[in-house]
Amino acid sequence: VVMEALGKTSANGLTTQYTCMRLDRNPDTGVAELVLSRGDKLNAMITEFWEEVGPIMQAIDDDERIRVVVLWAEGRLFTAGLDLKAAGFLSAGRSDEKSVAVENLEFYRLVKRWQANLRQIQKCKKPVIACIHSHCIGGGVDLTTACDIRLCTEDAKFSVAETRIGLVADVGTLQRLTAIVGKGAAREMAFTGEPVDAKFAHHFGYVNSVYPDKEKLLEAGRALALRIAQHSPLVVQGTKMVLNYSDEHNAEDSLEYVALWNSAFIRSDDLLEAFSSFLQKRKPTYKNRL
Repeated sequence: VVMEALGKTSANGLTTQYTCMRLDRNPDTGVAELVLSRGDKLNAMITEFWEEVGPIMQAIDDDERIRVVVLWAEGRLFTAGLDLKAAGFLSAGRSDEKSVAVENLEFYRLVKRWQANLRQIQKCKKPVIACIHSHCIGGGVDLTTACDIRLCTEDAKFSVAETRIGLVADVGTLQRLTAIVGKGAAREMAFTGEPVDAKFAHHFGYVNSVYPDKEKLLEAGRALALRIAQHSPLVVQGTKMVLNYSDEHNAEDSLEYVALWNSAFIRSDDLLEAFSSFLQKRKPTYKNRL
């Protein structure tokens, strides 16, 4: 077993166990699976989750064996969201050693760090597919809205639960949800904090598809990942980066960005391989990555 900064990696280098997650790599397919592995604790998001998710996603970004990520959860539900015991600092009394200003600054820095760590999912060049079963509560919505594609089971429920416990969701949900489901649906979810079902999520575009059970869900998620992984990593990762840029810029700037992108990267071995394999009627073998 090889020790990493945050987790333990198996001798073959294919599995890394972290405190709250497990990363399984398959170099033959290019598909990795990031698994919420505290199923016995309802995958509640303790402090360690928020601190390790960013470095894990950075490791995925840097690993050339990985082309696509499937995110799923062990246990009877996807996640119960923020662990309220771990978040005890929110209700803790004043410290006699620190001023209110210092305590507020520390909390601000914590929120900014958690935001940055979760945003690594969105910033990661590799597409991330979330496979969600049963309840996806609070921080689970923060987590899955940062993913590229979401699929779920028929029994899935989604809730911006922070509203119901006296918090303004502050790790990404309110910034990403409107672009996914539209203004009205996003505000209904955020203002009420009530769970919405898979039918609602599918109707408003939160999830692409709904499956009868977890087994069928994972089967579909893995199949989709394989369909993506068969393409040039250079092209898929470039496409994600262009899409991300377009999400945050106007059409004119985005067109300029993609023109510059292709000017820099279009003359790749992968493009030649795509043409050659098509003409030779064989499966392409891509090598280049960003």
